[in-house]
Amino acid sequence: MLRRWVFPVLLCVFSGCVTAPAATSPKPVEVKVVVVTMFEIGADSGDAAGEFQLWHERQKLDVRYPFAHHHDLYFNPTTGVLGMVTGEGNVNSASAVMELGMDPRFDLSHAYWLVAGIAGVDPERASIGSAAWAEYLVDGDLAHEIDAREIPADWPTGYFARNTRRPYDPNKPQPTGEMFKLNPELTEWAYQLTRGIKLGDSKELQEARSHFTGYPNAQKPPFVLKGDTLSASTFWHGKILNEWANRWVQYWTDGKGQFVTSAMEDTGTFQSLTYLHPTGKVNKDRVMVLRTASNYTMPPPGMSAAEHLLKENTGYAGLNASVEAAYRVGSTVVDEIVGRWSQYRDHTP
Repeated sequence: MLRRWVFPVLLCVFSGCVTAPAATSPKPVEVKVVVVTMFEIGADSGDAAGEFQLWHERQKLDVRYPFAHHHDLYFNPTTGVLGMVTGEGNVNSASAVMELGMDPRFDLSHAYWLVAGIAGVDPERASIGSAAWAEYLVDGDLAHEIDAREIPADWPTGYFARNTRRPYDPNKPQPTGEMFKLNPELTEWAYQLTRGIKLGDSKELQEARSHFTGYPNAQKPPFVLKGDTLSASTFWHGKILNEWANRWVQYWTDGKGQFVTSAMEDTGTFQSLTYLHPTGKVNKDRVMVLRTASNYTMPPPGMSAAEHLLKENTGYAGLNASVEAAYRVGSTVVDEIVGRWSQYRDHTP
């Protein structure tokens, strides 16, 4: 065995050893803001706009990064803004965000995350076209359920929390995915920065909200507010389920949260960021969730839930207004962060 390495050593002694340079990886690209959208209707520009298109066009997200998920990533190297489309539902959002968080091409350690998507809205709280900043994200899927035709007569619903004995059991466990609270100071900062923004109105919006007699907030022109979101991958609809959504959010937030918008993905998105946070790859205290109202979560007086849902499925009355509101309100925050990056990089508002 000795003879196998004596010659190379002697060769190094007499002629000098040449060491090959170590392979180096490119320096990760620093990202200042990640804009998280969930769907696009067709192309990324030039046709009917989904959640991503306005960001792609107006923020000049022109540098494409291949991404082994629902949709490639797009980046503006001048501003440091990165845009993604996760796909719809909690499974898509959780896996896409986790994949991005582990991607060695990007330095996300100082990045802010803005979820900017459309949603249903409780007519008790706001009108279509409005924009709501959430402080609480409540999950509508993690639960026990008994069909309504089989529930005990004294139960208000067949839906109840895991490891409890009845609906709204006060002896509930600590949430393990059922509820998340965002950084309240950051949420309030974003709201105060944008609360005075005038959102567009139209004859279509006016006509749609005119049917919600008895719901004064539903009949207002679009406005910016604070309000919490319920994430459920089942697209639910109707007055009874709307009442459940209100109670479910109050239940998991101990009465501190208020249901305003219904969506699908936000608890999945934040769950992944929560797992990534201890690694230092992301900062979960820099997450903001903005949901803009494309449709109401229940029908107006005189219309059944089924009739209203089927009508909405042919085209949300507030789709265009909600997509525009998400950009108008969300970009105000993004531009503020990017424009004062020397301040916000190391100090969260």
